[in-house]
Amino acid sequence: MPHAMTVLGPVDPSALGFTLPHEHTQIALWQIPGRYDYWELTRDEPVILDELSLFREAGGASLCDLTLPGVGRDPAWLARLARQSGLNIVMGGGWYRNPYYPPEARIDRRMTDELAEELVGEATAGVGDTGIRIGILGEVGTDKPWVSPAEERVFRAVARASRRTGLAITTHAAQSTVGALQLQILEEEGADPGRIVIGHADSYPRFDHYLALLERGASIEFDFLGMAFEPTEKHGEARVVDLLLELLGRGYGDRILLSQDVCHNSQLRRYKGNGYTYLQTTFLPRLRERGVGAAEIDQMTVANPRRILAIG
Repeated sequence: MPHAMTVLGPVDPSALGFTLPHEHTQIALWQIPGRYDYWELTRDEPVILDELSLFREAGGASLCDLTLPGVGRDPAWLARLARQSGLNIVMGGGWYRNPYYPPEARIDRRMTDELAEELVGEATAGVGDTGIRIGILGEVGTDKPWVSPAEERVFRAVARASRRTGLAITTHAAQSTVGALQLQILEEEGADPGRIVIGHADSYPRFDHYLALLERGASIEFDFLGMAFEPTEKHGEARVVDLLLELLGRGYGDRILLSQDVCHNSQLRRYKGNGYTYLQTTFLPRLRERGVGAAEIDQMTVANPRRILAIG
């Protein structure tokens, strides 16, 4: 039977409802020597539960937490949040990007098939001895506009695990055309493009790049929505809206996903950020003002995540 795998077990895909496919509920990106991306989404349960409650009150039903080993993945934390929030929470599997690979994963010392076998185990038996299973592969990514040898190994392992488990793949592909290289590697390993989401598309607003991915059958994800760390991000969303409307006009609405990638304390409503509700309160109303209909919005926020998360 088709199902989506949440941290509390399988659910009917029809129960997912309005879904954020690319989020975090806690993550630590500050521990890498010599880097300046000292970001952190603090593990503060009452604060996060308040934020998730606002999302649910606004009509949200599900989210994917794509925090991976090396930056703070914690299955028990996610299960506890799911029970207390009433949301469907889907946990990601894999390894993030080169500087964040945990030493114990031994990415540079293990064969691709061994890495794939670990991911298959997380999908079928659960992470470690928790019994909590992953429901999507990712976010797996590349740190730069190219794919390092270690990252290529991870992508090939993820593709092999996807073929064996039916899990979809979601990627970190920021500020460049590197998503096309990611897709190429995944396709070489036989992954179904229809089960692949190339993430952070809005960080590289180039229409031809989007078409190149979509025409190969992959989905793209606009998931930096509401980010305002820099003026270019704060003022660049109008262009993203224009590009999105052009894609919808060309009939690609069935392969577009929307999210916000909450990964820093300053993004929370508690600290005057947008929280997990920016889509509902700000971005989707802007689309409606530009003539995007309810059916198209439902496609991007309900139907497309449901298709990606459905297994079997």
